[in-house]
Amino acid sequence: MLSYMDEIIRSVRVLSAEEVESARSGHPGTPLGIAPVAAALFADVMKISPSDPSFFDRDRFVLSSGHASAMLYAVLHCVGYDISASDLKNFRQYESITPGHPEVGLTPGVDCSTGPLGQGVANAVGMALAEKVLSARFNKPDCSIVSHYTFALCGDGCMQEGIENEAASIAGTMKLGKLILIYDSNGITIEGGTQLAFTEDVAARHRALGWHVQELEDAEDVVAFERAVDAAKAESEKPSLIIVKSTIGYGAPGSGTSAVHGAPLGPEGLKILKDNLGWKLSPFETPLIVRKYAELKRRDGRETQRQWERLLAYYKEHYPEDYVKFTACLDGSSKAAAAESDELMQFSGGDMATRNLCVEILAKVDAMLPNLFGGSADLSPSNCTAVKGKAYYSPQTPEGLAVHFGVREHAMAAISNGVALHGGLVPFCSTFFVFSDYMKYGMRMSALMKLPVIYILSHDSIGVGEDGPTHQPVEQLAGLRAMPGMYVYRPCDGVETAAAFARALTAQSPTAIVTSRQKLVAHGLSTKQAALKGGYVLKDCEGTPDVILMASGSEVGLCLAAQKELASEGTKVRVVSMPCMDVFEEQSPEYRESVLPRAVRARVAVEAASGISWGRYVGLDGAYICMDEFGLSAPAGKLFERYGFTAGNVVAAAKSVIDKNKQRG
Repeated sequence: MLSYMDEIIRSVRVLSAEEVESARSGHPGTPLGIAPVAAALFADVMKISPSDPSFFDRDRFVLSSGHASAMLYAVLHCVGYDISASDLKNFRQYESITPGHPEVGLTPGVDCSTGPLGQGVANAVGMALAEKVLSARFNKPDCSIVSHYTFALCGDGCMQEGIENEAASIAGTMKLGKLILIYDSNGITIEGGTQLAFTEDVAARHRALGWHVQELEDAEDVVAFERAVDAAKAESEKPSLIIVKSTIGYGAPGSGTSAVHGAPLGPEGLKILKDNLGWKLSPFETPLIVRKYAELKRRDGRETQRQWERLLAYYKEHYPEDYVKFTACLDGSSKAAAAESDELMQFSGGDMATRNLCVEILAKVDAMLPNLFGGSADLSPSNCTAVKGKAYYSPQTPEGLAVHFGVREHAMAAISNGVALHGGLVPFCSTFFVFSDYMKYGMRMSALMKLPVIYILSHDSIGVGEDGPTHQPVEQLAGLRAMPGMYVYRPCDGVETAAAFARALTAQSPTAIVTSRQKLVAHGLSTKQAALKGGYVLKDCEGTPDVILMASGSEVGLCLAAQKELASEGTKVRVVSMPCMDVFEEQSPEYRESVLPRAVRARVAVEAASGISWGRYVGLDGAYICMDEFGLSAPAGKLFERYGFTAGNVVAAAKSVIDKNKQRG
């Protein structure tokens, strides 16, 4: 008679193949090969509560090989999560809870959205980092309320991505001893064997990066795997890598080859698989022992959760002040209070770069939040994101809330996502704006998962100056603005910078705050209420404007100077500041019409970046003073003059569009 573990493994294999066959698309190879590891993790190893997947002190699991989602759904079904046989049948179908790649917030038991290979490893690093920081800050000798592991499963493709090395490097440096990464080493990629393009010694690389490494020869040996997990847990000073040799497509025709990686087995192939596994049940049915085990796992999970709740009650009684701080970290109440605080709007006067204003405001946010956590990719002095007196994380000071991410932009973004997914900390990260291209996919996943990560991106334009075109962002604003769910602020002063932080603290989505190197004019016209609307009338005229001048950031000052000159000649000018197009678009049609009336077609957009994102506001009859080429290496003032970012050029453009619109009648 087969054991419950044998039956769960068989069930995961067959269900995974049936899901892919039902959808007529998907990836059966990895699920068939690594099913024993997935079964052991969820059935025996991990601390989970299937009846409450959000139980805080649970172990986290990240399927970095997101294409193996059929396996994840199958094993969650087998251990009692609220995923039914019907849900499995609807794999990859419209409005199902079993999409083609895992999506957090949609499927019970999914802790992270994955798919782009390697990202999940960095996400897991962020989760393990959050656990270590929170445990250091709140655990007591007699009471550990934060005590769990982070597991991740990756494959050969993940190991080839640069982000995996970035993430593994910082995990080793940080000594994240409660991070356990399982590497499914099946030697196969889509194009063939890994030897075609990947022959490195993964074990040696990770040992060199400071990891504890174990190598298992047979994925079918569940006992050996569970012993390896025990050994990994015993090594508290190093993250652990368990390399498991598996056979892709185990039991199916084409096993051990790329043919079984990403296509349904077909009716005959599925029959052969079931015959090889001795499977006699109807489609999407599981053995009685598996169904009973799911009930047992749900019961045990509820008891595990109750034990933690009793521990939390003890903590509340004996450490009441820390309990209040801990619950505030989890419920986010401090974020809302900070966003509403008038202190956020108190900063230095005079002409200042918004990066300098940013550090003042960031310090105020830090003082109001007990759990603001983040840092820069080795650029904090230039980004102005180092908060004076804020302790840095290190293996010796794990309670530190500032982070040296090192020159690892891609991993930094994905690690910040993991921190946000874990809960309890408010993550921010920073680099030069032009380097946001390095972290773009991490930022995209922030937006996709609706994670409130704060991205602080300095040196926003040709104002970078002498560093030249490699460091001068031109297309990045338009690129980030095109990303659904990413709120991009380019503030023109302290009020708009503070408003960007206020909005970021209350958002259920990521925010990019793009700041300047060069000084901006302190015009004193902005208000928090207006800036929170994303776009607003900064300075108006009497009656209907002859022309509307629109800008963000440093170019708002140019529009104000141009308005002054035009007004002296009798031209009626409205100046609109547009710190965040995304928020402006969320305002009512009536409000947007009040700011940009359709009747006024003479409009000029001024921004030291690509003009692509301004089209819907400029219209067919307006003009652009924007960047449609890369910059040069020269002092910033010379570059602004060279590319037409002067008050005189704005005046000339305004007169031109006014004349053209008059001619059109």
